[in-house]
Amino acid sequence: MKKRKRLAVAAKRFISTFEDFSSAQALSGVILILCMVVAMIWANSDYAHYYHELWETKFTIGFEGAHLTKDLHHWINDGLMAMFFFTVGLEIKREVMVGELSNKRKAILPVVAAIGGMAVPALIFIMFNSDYPEHEGWGIPMATDIAFTLGVMSLLGKRVPLSLKVFLTALAIADDLGAVLVIALFYSSNISLVNFGIAVAFLAVMVGANMLGVRKKTFYAVVGIGGLWTAFLLSGIHATVAGVVAALAIPTDSAYSLKGFRERIKTVLIKAKAISPLHHDLLSFEEQAVVTKVKKACKNYEPPLQTLEHNLNPWVIYFVMPMFTLANAGVTLPDDPIAMMGDSLSLGVGLGLLLGKPIGIVGLSLIAIKLKLADLPKGVNWQMMVGAGLLAGIGFTMSMFISELAFEKGILEDTAKMGILLGSFVAGVAGFIILKKAIKNKEG
Repeated sequence: MKKRKRLAVAAKRFISTFEDFSSAQALSGVILILCMVVAMIWANSDYAHYYHELWETKFTIGFEGAHLTKDLHHWINDGLMAMFFFTVGLEIKREVMVGELSNKRKAILPVVAAIGGMAVPALIFIMFNSDYPEHEGWGIPMATDIAFTLGVMSLLGKRVPLSLKVFLTALAIADDLGAVLVIALFYSSNISLVNFGIAVAFLAVMVGANMLGVRKKTFYAVVGIGGLWTAFLLSGIHATVAGVVAALAIPTDSAYSLKGFRERIKTVLIKAKAISPLHHDLLSFEEQAVVTKVKKACKNYEPPLQTLEHNLNPWVIYFVMPMFTLANAGVTLPDDPIAMMGDSLSLGVGLGLLLGKPIGIVGLSLIAIKLKLADLPKGVNWQMMVGAGLLAGIGFTMSMFISELAFEKGILEDTAKMGILLGSFVAGVAGFIILKKAIKNKEG
């Protein structure tokens, strides 16, 4: 009986946490849409030169003899996006340890679906683009933007089964891991083995500190940013990969056990009972000391991984991603935008997202379920899966990021981004309509 009660409490807590996460991601999706509209209008207005000059502004960090100078656009893509990938790494590690990816049977469906959702779009892209340098963009339609996806799904409210949201989120996390591997293996060049060796050394320091019980987040920030990230940046492997690698070294255990936490709180509360309260709302010095001790006990009990994920997530979804969108979504439209839309590069990206994602996700999911390797999420039917597969075709942020790595700034990059915008838009609208109809049919 007690075990059932504990499981019910844990399930309720998970649902509450996931709903908070979903609502935050949904709001982030709305903000990203606004940033995209602003960037597009600005980049094609009479003030377009100000847009481009802003992101080309140079900034230097460090001191003479040891400094880095990059324009604002690169600081956002190499620096701020490393924070985004760091939170992605934290999410991946948490999901593998205690989330949907921790249970082998539960993990099979989103992982298999993610593989299909990456492979088929890449194949469709290659069908349209076999010539160099266009074929460099094969990784662009492989990505899913979970913020946009959940943002569109949120328009249907609580009518969407929670299990479908969980499945899509787990799929997106597996998809993000695939994107990181693609970036590390195929979009990094001129590798410096010396700097890569230095990066490995800094990673070893972080892992060693974790094993020795170091829980100070400041230590991991200094070594991770000042050492690991910088070494990756200089090595030729894209610096954002450092974000994911650093996240894997962050401790997941508390400074002390649940029993130790209870004992500390119990001791503090015993002391609190002996304090005579003042006859006004302000706390006495003794009461303040009790509050401080409780805060310290709670801070030390919460694992660093969860603390960092909780603290960084608002910065990522409300600052990092909007800044990235503003800096990268400003596609300069040509005199004949229809011709750009019909270009093989644009079609390969757009159709990869619009058709490749649902075909890959639903197709491999069907195979996994037919082979009895996995089960459909509870309360979800195949029509809903098709709608979810289409929504996963909203590549936006991650696709934009990979397009920046695949092509130099110019017509190829703008053409690829046009495909991203069109493919993501149509996939989002189609996914919303099909999912809405599927829910209506189920309710009716």
